[in-house]
Amino acid sequence: MARKIVVGSDHGGLELKRQLCEGLAGWGWTVEDVGCSTAQSVDYPDFAETVGRKVADGEADVGLLICGTGIGMCIAANKVRGVRAALCHECYSAQMARAHNDANVLCLGGRVVGPELARQVLATFLESSFEGGRHQRRLDKIASFERTGPSGPGSTEG
Repeated sequence: MARKIVVGSDHGGLELKRQLCEGLAGWGWTVEDVGCSTAQSVDYPDFAETVGRKVADGEADVGLLICGTGIGMCIAANKVRGVRAALCHECYSAQMARAHNDANVLCLGGRVVGPELARQVLATFLESSFEGGRHQRRLDKIASFERTGPSGPGSTEG
């Protein structure tokens, strides 16, 4: 059974997105491309929200977002409850994002990383899996922020 990835980009990530989507099908992934589809300037939060919601709602196994640097997409996607987006520009971070943080959305910078390295980072992200154990406790704490807001040391609550 093919796994599904939902991908999105703004104009700054369009070319890299096209190149990576070609490879994904060959790796056995079902790809849903939610845009953008032209080089015309668009607002990256729109695509980050669409990809984030599809991943959080279980419509896709993982997501891929690409803008000029990947930073804006990562910030926006992490505002969607249930998304753990990670900005990775090399393979070690991609592996650790999955293994320790159970990241479900990979963000890349189309103006920062070249196509071959981007393919390697994406492959590493997709091939890596969550280790669980002590890392689950930490993810549970992060998930509690989404429900109630942060508490504990440094919190302004209470």
